[in-house]
Amino acid sequence: MNLPNKITVSRIMLIPIFLLVMLVPFSWGNIELLGAEMPVTHLVGALIFIIASVTDWVDGYFARKYNMVTNLGKFLDPLADKLLVSAALIVLVDLELAPSWIVIIIISREFAVTGLRLVLAGEGEVVAANQLGKIKTWAQIVAISALLLHNVIFEMVSIRFDLIALWVAMFFTIWSGWDYFAKNKQAFINSK
Repeated sequence: MNLPNKITVSRIMLIPIFLLVMLVPFSWGNIELLGAEMPVTHLVGALIFIIASVTDWVDGYFARKYNMVTNLGKFLDPLADKLLVSAALIVLVDLELAPSWIVIIIISREFAVTGLRLVLAGEGEVVAANQLGKIKTWAQIVAISALLLHNVIFEMVSIRFDLIALWVAMFFTIWSGWDYFAKNKQAFINSK
């Protein structure tokens, strides 16, 4: 397994740690940041999520720069993104920080595209993430980070950046899902 794939696997391994910090009922107290108060566990969870998310850029950088792109990486990288984003969104619903209906739309799209990828893989085609899919992923990461951080940066000016970012993420999620299916409709047209 090459370095980019090891980085991707490390992203997957951070997910249970993130879940433990966010969901196990223990308290390290609260912290005040820029006028907003939040549980320390939420800050730590947000940092774990952000670090895991940044590894998405790091593994892609190494894979392209050193010509280490593999089919395993093309498969694992979007899977790691989907697992991390889905786990974080479900946590946010559990904490009542994100509307469940938006989370359902986002996760449903992720399942649908994963299913499409499996159909295409059955035909011997591995589909790497396209530019719109990457924008979707980063929009989701920004929204989730803002929600996990309780909108701390924008709390002082009373702008709900976290919810605006979540709506933007939902828009790109739907658009990129539509794009994947439109570009790969032959997988269904040609099926028996």
